[in-house]
Amino acid sequence: MGDIITTRIVLASRPSGEPRADNFRLEQAPLATPGPGQLLIRNRYLSLDPYMRGRMDAGRSYAAPVAIDDVMEGRTVAEVLESQHPDYAAGELVLASGGWQTHAVIDARAVIRKLHDDGLPLSTSLGVYGMPGFTAYAGLHEIGKPQAGETLVVAAASGPVGATVGQIARMQGARTVGIAGGEAKRQYLESIGFDVALDHRAEDFAAQLRAAVPQGIDVYFENVGGKVFDAVVPLLNDFARIPVCGTIANYNSRGEILPGPDRLPGFVSQILRQRLTLRGFIQRDFIHLFPQFLTDMGAWLKDGRIQYREDIVEGLEQAPEAFFGLLKGRNFGKLVVKLD
Repeated sequence: MGDIITTRIVLASRPSGEPRADNFRLEQAPLATPGPGQLLIRNRYLSLDPYMRGRMDAGRSYAAPVAIDDVMEGRTVAEVLESQHPDYAAGELVLASGGWQTHAVIDARAVIRKLHDDGLPLSTSLGVYGMPGFTAYAGLHEIGKPQAGETLVVAAASGPVGATVGQIARMQGARTVGIAGGEAKRQYLESIGFDVALDHRAEDFAAQLRAAVPQGIDVYFENVGGKVFDAVVPLLNDFARIPVCGTIANYNSRGEILPGPDRLPGFVSQILRQRLTLRGFIQRDFIHLFPQFLTDMGAWLKDGRIQYREDIVEGLEQAPEAFFGLLKGRNFGKLVVKLD
């Protein structure tokens, strides 16, 4: 195969607060010939996810930051163009850590799994049938553990994690309250079966939430933080479980001391008094559940018990602006960049 030139987006500088266009750089670069154990891939779809904001910072986290001038991290659906590994052949489709670029040379261990024709759109392996869907599945299974008759509340409920959380919890017999931003998203939650759907932008949001949970909250699946968390905390029942998946409201203020009184001592006291379970998690913590997730979610998608929505953007050059919108809640469904 002749020389391959990849178009890529690299981290040009670290943001202070909200990321800006000049934190990224679009460039072209030649790729080396794949060596032993490596694959040359063409990325077809790129997933954009909130966790990427943390990778732009240099601070300590659960994964190493992206280095300056390195390609931005991201999962991709990719086609193998050339293989130097016996387990992969040219023409196969894979889910991989391909990054924000059109082509890449990767180690075979960067492949998450092979993709087969299962009747589902390829892009779903980046959303409801991939990491976001598995995050919902694992967080509920291991931490939330909703029981029939309990009340579950989930923030960012129109996104790929939140929407999946609500639908799985309903299948388990829980009463579900979804929170999203804007009337269109609120109506969407109703259409996929949430018992109550609320718009956090409403002036009386806290009062609406209180009225929606007359028996209190048993499970709160945390994706947002900020004022939504503030409204939830007084409504938690004894022994409530809080899987902490994300706090997107605070992502741009990491490392800063936020204004206002220190409410942590009071919340810690509430955790003790009400015997709350509050646990942060990363989906890979529960990777042993992934094979069962693929089986369960595949069946649920095919028989219509799980609905999903995607927000697909065309072209790699659109990725930074789409990412900015993701951090502000402008996307509607799983955000995917189509690279074909």
